[in-house]
Amino acid sequence: MSSEDEKSIRAALRGDLNAFNELVDRYQGAVYAVCYRILRDAHLAEDAAQETFVRAYGALAQFDGTTVRPWLLRIATNRCYDLLRYQRRRPAGSLDDELVESEPRWTLRSPDDDPEERATTGALSERLEAALAELPDDQRIVVLLHDVQGYRYEEIGEITQAALGTVKSRLSRGRARLRELLRADIGSRELLETVWRQPKDEEHA
Repeated sequence: MSSEDEKSIRAALRGDLNAFNELVDRYQGAVYAVCYRILRDAHLAEDAAQETFVRAYGALAQFDGTTVRPWLLRIATNRCYDLLRYQRRRPAGSLDDELVESEPRWTLRSPDDDPEERATTGALSERLEAALAELPDDQRIVVLLHDVQGYRYEEIGEITQAALGTVKSRLSRGRARLRELLRADIGSRELLETVWRQPKDEEHA
């Protein structure tokens, strides 16, 4: 744990709300990003992120002294999956009503792409997101944290409370399942070939 985090935690435990707000300012971006990737809805992600910090403040006395970010992200992912489980128990159609996409979910190229490239990668993003949603929760969160958010295996292990070997296994199985789902989708296969073949074609132009 960094000295700044340790100082903030100790002050917050003494009742210093400003010190806890420093932690919020430091990690709210990371917490929101993970919530958004899991829930795929900006408003729900904002609510989940806020609830994460509320729960974290109430659990300061139980903080185990490890790194703050994985601790917060563990609370965040648990809250998000609580919300998803609640949505799945609601009548058919309610999940679609709640989880409405408000912005692009995957970014495969820079914002400077021409309109045709954006249309191509946008279609691929939709298929990737649909495939990702079919993964089991334990595999999906590892793929999101590692391949989308860029977290290291060790930090993912702290967030998910899983052994390093388990993290790697879930990532491997999740990636393999994604490939199977995309290969089964003719449209996805064609889009993947278009997007990922292009750099090689350009090299030989």
